[in-house]
Amino acid sequence: MPDTIAFDATMPIEAFGRVQLPTGAPGYDVLICGTEPIVSAGPMGIATDHGIDALARADTIVVAGRYDVTPPVPDGVLTALREAVAAGIRVASICSGAFTLAEAGILDGRRATTHWLGAELFRARFPAVDLDPDVLYVDDGQVLTSAGASAGLDLCLHMVQRDYGSAVAADAARVCVAPLHRSGGQAQFIVRNRPAAMHIAERTELDEVLAWIENEAHRELTLGDIAARAAVSVRTLNRRFQGETGQTPMQWVTGVRVRHAQQLLETTSDGVERIGREVGFTSPANFREQFRRLTGVPPQSYRNTFRDRIAG
Repeated sequence: MPDTIAFDATMPIEAFGRVQLPTGAPGYDVLICGTEPIVSAGPMGIATDHGIDALARADTIVVAGRYDVTPPVPDGVLTALREAVAAGIRVASICSGAFTLAEAGILDGRRATTHWLGAELFRARFPAVDLDPDVLYVDDGQVLTSAGASAGLDLCLHMVQRDYGSAVAADAARVCVAPLHRSGGQAQFIVRNRPAAMHIAERTELDEVLAWIENEAHRELTLGDIAARAAVSVRTLNRRFQGETGQTPMQWVTGVRVRHAQQLLETTSDGVERIGREVGFTSPANFREQFRRLTGVPPQSYRNTFRDRIAG
């Protein structure tokens, strides 16, 4: 469709197009279908081989995401997707492509995922979908969804494994220079508790205390400390935090500490236990527990994935 995310469209073409069976035969015949002969994809255009009518002949349909998910999906696309699912065709989405599947109604009552940045909007628009924004992809049998960008590659390799087994999928992963399986979910990519990213008014009653927590989270803060800084009662503090952040004050503090720990794991060679202490956790066990709860992976696994290469 117009406004397609280029990576979402071209990555499955390469992932499936390069699959080779032990006999040397290609694993898939890849067709590019579109609403127009050339569709816009950010700064480029993508030429399509076939129209939407070709979807009826597919074994698998992969729906790419769009940069802007607010315009309605063309009726022809929605009809084609509904008819495909009714005919037993496998349908998958990359990134915000889940919005297209949801608009067609084929995610209702199903577990699904999408890019974490769009999770709040997705939940508001499609409450009948069981959204899990923390995972890289969801395999619900006939209908599969994935998070953003590289998570789409994870999903494609998963489908190859489903179709042809681990050996063929592992070979496809090597060709893509990618792991066949990645630990953790997209929770580890989420930027947590950053006030500027919150969907709240530009100025709120919590602005000053949120900035103070940002600087003081490494200390042994209590509810009383935070309430005193905000010059309100603990009860009022709890009410304001729940109303403006959806969290308790101490949940917010834990999120800030984990985000600070992520930054140190990415950019320093300090030991995991030392980082936990530096950001405000009183015990290594609590640090590891809270870090894993919020990111989905242990601190060391996070470091292995995201740490900058440090000289020496």
